[in-house]
Amino acid sequence: MNIDLDKIVLWVDEALLVVNKPPGLPVLPDGYHPEAPYLRGSLEPLYGRLWTVHRLDKETSGAVVLARTAAAHRHLNTQFQEHQTNKIYHVLVVGVPEWEEQMVEAPLLPDSDRRHRTIVSAQGKPAQTHFRLLQRFTGYALVEATPRTGRTHQIRAHLAHIGHPIVGDHLYGCASALLGRAGLHASSLELVHPMSGEMMRFSAPYPEDFQGVLRQLEEI
Repeated sequence: MNIDLDKIVLWVDEALLVVNKPPGLPVLPDGYHPEAPYLRGSLEPLYGRLWTVHRLDKETSGAVVLARTAAAHRHLNTQFQEHQTNKIYHVLVVGVPEWEEQMVEAPLLPDSDRRHRTIVSAQGKPAQTHFRLLQRFTGYALVEATPRTGRTHQIRAHLAHIGHPIVGDHLYGCASALLGRAGLHASSLELVHPMSGEMMRFSAPYPEDFQGVLRQLEEI
């Protein structure tokens, strides 16, 4: 996969590298295909050693921060672990919600099957996601998702639980041909700069496939 740095780099300084991850590119090496391109490995020849702070699923596009020093890595890790960052996702879902906003509080548990899904279960850990409707289409909707906790596949599992699975999310029961991947985009990321202490917000534009589907739906 060829990466156009002019398009994906959102911010770079001596401590941080923030990029708009393309869909289909994993953040870390794929255990099944270790020779395949991955985000950190594609960027290190240009920016030197990078430390992974958080991840997005391979199919998910959007804002990812990488640390450029060990000290920045420690500082950012603490922010993510203590939920001091703010992450906002834009999601294309199946169905048209009747609500304008909804807080979903449903405990989540990693499933033990081979599919590695996350399921809603009373035995799971507490999980909260705030959803806000952005735009209604015919049979679909664009929704903003703000996770208040950081469980694996939290947004995907919560949306499936309330009857609005993500378009193209095969793992959670939506084999839609509308988009060739799960329609999930990390729209913005807010964090404290590890050196200056300044609160910073990074916004990631939609990739071409996501934007194209939105235009298509607007015309229906």
